[in-house]
Amino acid sequence: MNNIKIKDLFNLSETIAAGLFERYDYPWEVLSHISDYILGLGEGLDEDKYYRRGRDIWIARSATVAGSASLAGPLIIDENAEIRHCAFIRGSAIVGKNSVVGNSTELKNSILFNNVEAPHYNYVGDSVLGFHAHMGAGSITSNIKADRQNILIKDGDESIETGLRKIGAILGDYVEVGCNAVLNPGSVIGAHTNIYPTAMIRGVIPANSIVKNTGEIIEKK
Repeated sequence: MNNIKIKDLFNLSETIAAGLFERYDYPWEVLSHISDYILGLGEGLDEDKYYRRGRDIWIARSATVAGSASLAGPLIIDENAEIRHCAFIRGSAIVGKNSVVGNSTELKNSILFNNVEAPHYNYVGDSVLGFHAHMGAGSITSNIKADRQNILIKDGDESIETGLRKIGAILGDYVEVGCNAVLNPGSVIGAHTNIYPTAMIRGVIPANSIVKNTGEIIEKK
């Protein structure tokens, strides 16, 4: 399998969680450790830049959080992020600098790198969205199989056993996901790839690809 390791997918200078990713080879390995990492990191954040809400939520003073948003910890909302009307953050989440979590978007156990947009009716669960990734309206990460079995990361005839029952999607840097696309459990999308609207994605998609319809993948020129 190629281009599915952390070093292939992400620029780690674009997340406050770089220290977590540096411990592992594969991005789904961080998912079980997000909560503990936030709790440790939050205690050391600069009080001039971040304020603490309750026991385990840290919000950058430059961030914008709508009064109607529902926030649960552990949670870090980084500088200049925007949490919009009726966003629902269920905890164990990091929202990167300049990122947007929008109207009726639900987020849990996930890391959004800097400049990520999940602005309209998105579900992002047990997932990692790389720098400048964008979720089109209504697109979702499906994070559990119908049979509730552990998830395999599949690339053609090859597969990796993750030992995890819940994995949503891993989006590399600059991935664009079209409206109403569905990213099936364990999808890994290489950097600079575009997913067309309504596509259903499964398995590993190479970097610098265009996915027009389900199963129709072409290389960017």
